[in-house]
Amino acid sequence: MGTLIVMLCLVVLLIVLTGTFKINPFIALIIASLIGGFALGIPPSSVLTSIRKGIGEMMGSILLILTFGAMIGKLVADSGAAKVISDRIVQYCGLKYLQWGLMLTGLIIGIPLFYNVGFVLVIPIIFSLVYQYKLPPVFIAIPMLASLSVAHSLLPPHPSPTSLIVLFKGSMTKTFLYGILIAIPALIIAGPVFSKSLMNIRSLGELPLMKPGQIPNRLPGFFNSIFSALLPVFLLGLTSIVKLMFSSNVRLTGGMNFISDPSFLMFLALLIVTYTLGTRQGRPLRDIMLVYESGVKDIAMILLIIAASGAFKQVLVDSNAGDSIASLFRSSNLHPLVLGWILAAIIRICLGSATVAGLTAAGIIAPMMSNFAVDPNLMVLAIGSGSVMFSHVNDTGFWMFKEYFNISLKDTFKSWSLMETIVSVMGLIGVMILDKIL
Repeated sequence: MGTLIVMLCLVVLLIVLTGTFKINPFIALIIASLIGGFALGIPPSSVLTSIRKGIGEMMGSILLILTFGAMIGKLVADSGAAKVISDRIVQYCGLKYLQWGLMLTGLIIGIPLFYNVGFVLVIPIIFSLVYQYKLPPVFIAIPMLASLSVAHSLLPPHPSPTSLIVLFKGSMTKTFLYGILIAIPALIIAGPVFSKSLMNIRSLGELPLMKPGQIPNRLPGFFNSIFSALLPVFLLGLTSIVKLMFSSNVRLTGGMNFISDPSFLMFLALLIVTYTLGTRQGRPLRDIMLVYESGVKDIAMILLIIAASGAFKQVLVDSNAGDSIASLFRSSNLHPLVLGWILAAIIRICLGSATVAGLTAAGIIAPMMSNFAVDPNLMVLAIGSGSVMFSHVNDTGFWMFKEYFNISLKDTFKSWSLMETIVSVMGLIGVMILDKIL
């Protein structure tokens, strides 16, 4: 119980530092990491080691993805490709049903892509709609980002649900089909329905990656625009098909595994997009490099904040905070699926990482599965749903959303955190309904 109290105090501290005293989130997260390390019993000589390790691991996992993604996003916006795509979405859906079109687009993008990759790819499309049609950014963004969140937590081949399927000896096909059934109502409630309450949330200033009026005279065609913006999706789909068709060819499969790694995939996409939206459109290579440089400058502070959130998370991991919280529920008489969801949700709230929350909860539940009369595929989905519960100050996604959309901490809680909570709760409801039906 003492660990839980310390966790709550750290969250309050972050809110006070960033919200009341207006301290930069990067500095606030470092302060909270130091205090948290000491308060949770990490030896003083090891606190800075945990912080450095957390920053290193976080940057090692997402620096290339976010940097290449920002470069691609900046060129997609600067070349006019984002405008071309957003115009076509409006043409097909109309402004009245725009959010539904964005929700479907987000799900299509989210199924094959890692969350961070999908996030940076959809940003220029969202910003283009915001500037062109004078729409509230958060109101437009939530349906699309809710789709990415659902795909990340419920649908293989994302790392967390795929790992859980292996751990619980489930079926990839069944989990995907059950996940889609659960995802549809979750997306509708967390996306178009919930976002109606967010129309009054406004950005505190300009949005990164794209400024009003930056529309070139020569726009790329629609096919070129959609191909370039979603190239990582197409590349990942192609490598997945090749791996399935030639699974017995170890050398070819190994090569496809290398190409489909998110960091290399984004780099390969960047090289191709440099041609399709750059030199092919008549832009000098020197100008394209300046666009990329500008794109990285736009997200420099975002990268620092994400790095610091990695330090905060690592302090919690090294202090075994997740294990301490989870042990409180081991002897519970709750329904197994509810227990799995609660464990993942609490660890997620404590540690911030959805993947860590899911795998930690699964490690606790897996040894007990022989005593539970539940479908292992539903357990995967229950834990996956719990793993996205109430994203807040210790989650990378929270800070990405806040900084990209340049909104206050309060509004981030009202929009992003509540959206993730709705996805999580709707996921549990869907799992329990399927448990009764199947």
